Amino acid sequence: MSVSAFDLPQERVFNIDVLDLAVVPGPLAYEAGRTAAIDAHWTAENAGNPALFDGRIILFSALSLNGRRLQGVGHEARYATLLHWRGGSDTALAQHCFAYGVLVAGDGALIAVRMGSHTANPGKVYFAAGSFEMHDVVRGRIDVDLNIRREVGEETGLDLDAADAEQGWHGWTMAGRTVVFRRYRLPEPADRLAQRVRAVVAAQTEPEIVGPVVIRKPDDLPSETTPHMRALVDWHFRQPG
Repeated sequence: MSVSAFDLPQERVFNIDVLDLAVVPGPLAYEAGRTAAIDAHWTAENAGNPALFDGRIILFSALSLNGRRLQGVGHEARYATLLHWRGGSDTALAQHCFAYGVLVAGDGALIAVRMGSHTANPGKVYFAAGSFEMHDVVRGRIDVDLNIRREVGEETGLDLDAADAEQGWHGWTMAGRTVVFRRYRLPEPADRLAQRVRAVVAAQTEPEIVGPVVIRKPDDLPSETTPHMRALVDWHFRQPG
């Protein structure tokens, strides 16, 4: 697949009809010559937070929007590489693409989460999410819906089989980070969904999240909300209906 390196609209929501995110064999170019630096950075990060795990994720060497088709070339890489990259954000050789399921409750409120203190994003507020992994790759392409359902289930216990998923996708890019998202509408009101999430978190030995965050309007966003999350919430509440 021929894809220009990184060519995406910046800091605005764009529409996506087709997701074509390939994962190819071979190392990520960003890692070449940086092994020692990545190892040193990981040692420092892990010393401050021993709960971090250097697993395998997917980072991108190319990502572009062609019409309404999002095309990308991903490579399996270390989680330590992502942490090193985001410290300097060398966006010429690598970028991070991930996905959000925007959970819309029956009363119109949004259900986000606050991350636990032992995670790489302590206290941050965003929709339940995680980097793409090889578990999400089907016949050489990333199944974004599969990733969302897995991450939402693991973090909140909510089963998106009960949700009405919108057709099509959207994206938003800033500083080498691209979030692919769509809305999943659940029939229950926000307070009931939040109660269910809190019960799941209380039953987990090592939960990833502190608990749910209910957002009823853009002004509900706490200060710990990430910039891309703020953009998506503003976009959602501007939509008709």
